[in-house]
Amino acid sequence: MTQRSAKERAYRQLVEAVVELGYPEEFAHVLAGELGGEKSMLRMASYLRQAQPTSPEQIADEMLTIVSERRRWVEKKVSERAGAHLTEFYNRPRET
Repeated sequence: MTQRSAKERAYRQLVEAVVELGYPEEFAHVLAGELGGEKSMLRMASYLRQAQPTSPEQIADEMLTIVSERRRWVEKKVSERAGAHLTEFYNRPRET
């Protein structure tokens, strides 16, 4: 499965989950736009199906939590990579 089709599948699952709860499809489009990635959309769709939130505010809060956690994860990976490059630089062979 290509990355694009996987993201489209996740997008469709999110839309279906939102509509099943009785909210307009446009709400799902906004959520998907904010979530951005396949894994985030799948996580949100899973939350919607399991938790059955009763208000759009609960849905928005969960969406913000997912976005925030993803942002922290990305920052951590960037920091780890920078640290690895710095260590590599310090440990490089030096001419005497």
